[in-house]
Amino acid sequence: MSFQISFPGLLLSAAALLLTGPVAAEGPHRFDERTLETVRGLSEKALESDLAYEITRSLTTEVGPRLAGTAQEARAREWAVAKLTDLGFENVRVESFDVDLWTRGPSVFEEVAIVAPFPQPLYASSLGGAAATPGEGIEAEVVFFSSFDELLAFDDADDALEGKLVFINDRMVASRTGEGYGWANRKRSRAWIHAEDRGAVGVLIRSVGTSSHRFAHTGMMSRLEERKAIIPALAVSAPDADQVERIVASGETVRIRLQTSAGWRGPVDSGNVIAEVVGSEAPEEIVIIGAHLDSWDNGTGALDDGAGVGIVTAAAKLIMDEGRRPRRTIRVVLFGAEEVGLIGARAYAQARVDDGTLANHVIGSESDFGAREVWQLGSNVAEHALPYFDAMHVQMQHLGITRGPNEGGGGPDMMPLQLQGMPVARLNQNGEDYFEYHHTPNDTFDKIVPEEMAQNVAAWAMFTWFLADTELSFRATVAE
Repeated sequence: MSFQISFPGLLLSAAALLLTGPVAAEGPHRFDERTLETVRGLSEKALESDLAYEITRSLTTEVGPRLAGTAQEARAREWAVAKLTDLGFENVRVESFDVDLWTRGPSVFEEVAIVAPFPQPLYASSLGGAAATPGEGIEAEVVFFSSFDELLAFDDADDALEGKLVFINDRMVASRTGEGYGWANRKRSRAWIHAEDRGAVGVLIRSVGTSSHRFAHTGMMSRLEERKAIIPALAVSAPDADQVERIVASGETVRIRLQTSAGWRGPVDSGNVIAEVVGSEAPEEIVIIGAHLDSWDNGTGALDDGAGVGIVTAAAKLIMDEGRRPRRTIRVVLFGAEEVGLIGARAYAQARVDDGTLANHVIGSESDFGAREVWQLGSNVAEHALPYFDAMHVQMQHLGITRGPNEGGGGPDMMPLQLQGMPVARLNQNGEDYFEYHHTPNDTFDKIVPEEMAQNVAAWAMFTWFLADTELSFRATVAE
């Protein structure tokens, strides 16, 4: 969920995308009675609907894990096309793109064990982009770092890491916003670079998560344009990281043996699944709402991001069944290959540059933070559009939603479009326990609470209608 990305192929500047549109009058915005009747009706219907829950159940049960580039992800695209078609969406299609396939090998469980001083197995999982161990595996002494910052500051003048295993132990703190993830994720993202450059034979990290259960949290490492990792890198479950920490604290030297067959397998097909509710008056104007279809291979991807698939699809379906269409087109995009570096999102943005429709995307948002209740409406829009968002918030207060700041993003898969000038907004969900399950075998359908998911759909249905049934531009004008 936290990537460092660049878009050399996307050449349009944000300034080139500025559109001069209607400017909101000063003072609070007031919706007409027909709009209020529509959004209130959508909210009531959503709170009584189990459609999002059933969509997510179907995806996680009938497809299961959906690692980017695998046959399982291809099955998910087939499932999505059939589901969206059956629900009555228009213009259902797949936009294909290539992705470099990475897998951990024949099993999600890999051999990692302390061999000295106190032999015992550890629960661990390769990080995305990690390499295999040579031959029958490796055994090496551990150099223990309490944090990623300690590794960065380490003086390796004596080649102290040559031939060693680097172990990084900093913890993630739980919060409703998930704000601790980016800081803790630095070691997952970049530790391999620092370890490999100093001659280490492998990297082990405390899982980037908040769970105390014996599950390792996987996730993607940074991938540099000019190189791929040549050393193994694995996340260790929190209880096993505690075990290593205790042994190191006792003054003992720890040796660990590991074996994995993880690695890159070559280019394969992936794709984004697209469906639409075509607008009644300005069908060329697009409000994009999305989620990602792929998942990691160690769970069934219910929270990350099967729930998002269910939420945005159900919200758009409720609008489609409303009896009258919003002014603008609502485009549902189920992105492929998000987990391995926003590959589908970047492909989608590039395709919009190529077909000349990037400027038609008036605003976008993604649901990609589980299925707990929405608690905040955030935005990143032009100043003239703020009264409109403030008025939206007033109408959504009955769902327990507060008004957030006018900064930040619209979700990971909105980043490439946002970087090209598209305004974004976000319905922020309660993430206080999201990283208990994130990227673990415990990310399964039973974690979803139907009532909380229904509240999400109510928020998304109202939110999407407000954005799609207006003439207001959310982009800055030249004067702004």
